[in-house]
Order: sequence, then C-alpha cells, then structure tokens
Amino acid sequence: MTERYLADDMLIQRAQGGDRGALDMLVEKHETRAYQYAFRLTRNPDEAADIVADAFVRVVNALPNFKGQSAFSTWLYRILTNCFLDQRKKDRTRGVVSLESVMQTDEGELERQVEDPAGDVFEQTARLERGRLVEIAVSRLPEYQRAMIVMYHADRLAYDEIAAALDLPIGTVKSRLNRARLSLRELLARDEELFKMG
Repeated sequence: MTERYLADDMLIQRAQGGDRGALDMLVEKHETRAYQYAFRLTRNPDEAADIVADAFVRVVNALPNFKGQSAFSTWLYRILTNCFLDQRKKDRTRGVVSLESVMQTDEGELERQVEDPAGDVFEQTARLERGRLVEIAVSRLPEYQRAMIVMYHADRLAYDEIAAALDLPIGTVKSRLNRARLSLRELLARDEELFKMG
C-alpha cells in the first residue's frame, strides 16, 4: 500500500509524532470534501476557502490532543461547522453580510448544476430553476439548519455521523433535521407549482 492511501488513523499517529509529511497527506486527503461542504454552506468560493483554511489551522493545533474517539472526517465536519458558525457570528457583529452575497447565483454556478443534458429543454429549464430556488432557500435557513440539510442531503452523512459531528444525540439530530426540512418547505411554498412539474 502506498503512503497516499494510508488510513487516517495511521496518518494521524505519524502526524502526532511530528511527521509533517503525514500531516500534509491528511490535509490533502480531506481538503476537497471539506471545501465542497463549506461551499454548500456559504455558496461563496472565497468564504468557503477561508472556512477550510481556518478549519485546517484548528486541526493542526488540536491534532496532538485528538484521541480518535470518532472518525477523523467526523471531527473535521464538526470543526468546519464551528468555523462556519463562528464566521457568521463575526459577520453579524460587524454588520457586513448582505443577503445578496449569500444568495448569489451567477450563470457559472447554474451551469455547474447541470448533470444530465438528456431530456427536453423545458424540463431542463424547470430542473435548473428548481435547483436554483432550493439553493436560495437553503441559504436563507438558520446556520444550524443549513448545516444539517447539507450534511444529510448533499454530503449524505448518516444520522449518527451528523450527531457525532455536531455533538448532539441522534434524536435531537432527527428532530432538528425534520424542523429544517419544514422550514425549507415553507420557504419553497410560494414556488409550489414549479415543484409539482417534475
């Protein structure tokens, strides 16, 4: 087995022993998924990059104390979520967050959503518009609800993984996720006809 494919626990053990290369491999192994999660939360590439950078700084600082009681990826999700929430708190106290920056959907983003070019042009247009409306609605959710929706529906984490990442009981995760879905449904209610088309 090449070093590139070493398990997280082996890389962590080496990194805790001072192996800088193992630490770099650990970061490289998880940085793409970390960025994707942060981008889904923020819908802003610069903010997502800042959150990931902040998260990995925290990982490096806290790694010597990591006991392996949860998977590294679960621990990383917790740190990313905390960095996202901390950033939102800072933005609120500074008063610099505009709704436009959170909800911005330029043509480039819409083009990246197209996964299957098959089908008629009307269905493709409706599918794109539904995706755009869902993204906007998710961006309007409170931060914790947004994080749960993204973890469960976009990143496909199981309830127990979300519970570990957010340090919550599974029952709490299920009820909060259900509330997040209800909030999302309310936000999308005005566009109900578009969602009946597909």
